[in-house]
Amino acid sequence: MLEQYDRLRQRGVDVGLTIGPWTHLQTGTQGAATVMTEALDWLGEHLAGDGGRRRPSPVRITVTGAGEWRDLESWPPQTRDRVLHLQPGGGLAEDPPPSAAGPTTFAYDPADPTPAVGGQVVNPAISGRRDNRRLERRADVVTFTSAPLTEPLDVLGTPVAEIVHETDNPWADLFVRLCDVGRGGRSVNVSDGFRRLGPDDANRTVEVQLDALAHRFLAGHRLRLQVSGGAHPRWARNLGTGQPPATGTDLAPSVRTICHGVGGASRLRLPCAEG
Repeated sequence: MLEQYDRLRQRGVDVGLTIGPWTHLQTGTQGAATVMTEALDWLGEHLAGDGGRRRPSPVRITVTGAGEWRDLESWPPQTRDRVLHLQPGGGLAEDPPPSAAGPTTFAYDPADPTPAVGGQVVNPAISGRRDNRRLERRADVVTFTSAPLTEPLDVLGTPVAEIVHETDNPWADLFVRLCDVGRGGRSVNVSDGFRRLGPDDANRTVEVQLDALAHRFLAGHRLRLQVSGGAHPRWARNLGTGQPPATGTDLAPSVRTICHGVGGASRLRLPCAEG
């Protein structure tokens, strides 16, 4: 949907965009009144020629965490990048780690693949934003968590994780997730991204684009970045052998290294609201 909006806008088409706080199926239930009203108004303006525009701005989005609608001239809005560096010991901070800092490692085993929790799947019983604490306790998931925020932080756009990644088996995947950790410690996913890797790009800095979001991290909350080797079955597990995931039968594990010092510095780029 975002790509459709962007292409139409680049062509100079008069295009509107509405993004609400709904999963796929909730768009037809919780979001029905908003979606139908705006769609009929748009058709009335462009097809019936009723001469009126009821839409206050081309783009309307919900900022989750703040629980508010926001009117914008375009998407994404003007933002500034806030860079957070992955730290040894599981930290996430604006200051770069010491250049001599050692890496973080974890193992991925396709015989016991890292499971998917929530996210963009159709089944409403398992989709959307979920408590990730049980997932984060697994040995094949590493996390990097910021200090509590002293003031609210609005992230509006597409976060990008730059992971300096090494693996002893190049047939490997990277799953990266951004979570909002509340004052009580509950870790809730707000955006994630996935990259399937191979011999040409597994041992290098891997750029992972996360899903676009409009979310306010409240004061006292923390940001958490998860890094793992997959999210099965949302994405088919990487068998570690180069065989097709659907038909391959051989399995091979991998040991991963995430650098933040020696070998390079991994970081997270967040598009944050200005002002």
